[in-house]
Amino acid sequence: MATLTPLGYDDLPRLLTLQTGDEKHDWSSLSTIDVLWVLYDRVLGPDDRFLLSKGHGPTAYFAVLAAKGLLPLDDLTGFGTFDSRLGHHPDRMLVPGVEISSGSLGHGLPIGVGMALTGRRVYCLVGDGELDEGSNWEAVQWAGRIGLATLTVVAIDNGSSTYHWPGGIERRFELEGWSVVVADGRDHDVLEAAFAASTDDRPHLVVAEVRR
Repeated sequence: MATLTPLGYDDLPRLLTLQTGDEKHDWSSLSTIDVLWVLYDRVLGPDDRFLLSKGHGPTAYFAVLAAKGLLPLDDLTGFGTFDSRLGHHPDRMLVPGVEISSGSLGHGLPIGVGMALTGRRVYCLVGDGELDEGSNWEAVQWAGRIGLATLTVVAIDNGSSTYHWPGGIERRFELEGWSVVVADGRDHDVLEAAFAASTDDRPHLVVAEVRR
């Protein structure tokens, strides 16, 4: 029988192991797990929107949703199977709590810009490899020019970008007019403070560095 009992951070490893099957993209998923937990446990308000643009390997996302009681635990055991709503990419039509169907790299941030124009706070999680896609930079430039302060982006920097260079992500966003904080992507208190450092006159970026 499905349960919607909220669980804690220490339960996440168990919830991850419930999701078996191929194409879990473990590193892509595990590099996001602490950021996802901090957002859902400490940051997101009832009217905020969260977009997982980094949709490859969503098992950490599904584990956090289940821990927070937004997804039945029984759903985790069917991950990736034919009749499961938990596929290799999150589907907003099937998975409770998912705002966008993602995994096509480069489209989540532009959607986030559009949502943030409504005046609601939007948090969008992207990957460093995803930032190789040009559509992201069009969104970054425009958001910076109009001072879209309702938009916060968190970029998981795990060194997977084809064109990665140290400090490149934060310098590019700063050049486009964003406020930027670089944080340890495993330290929950540091991440919470990085999200809280947003301003009321421009969009905000948190670069979450993950090397383990």
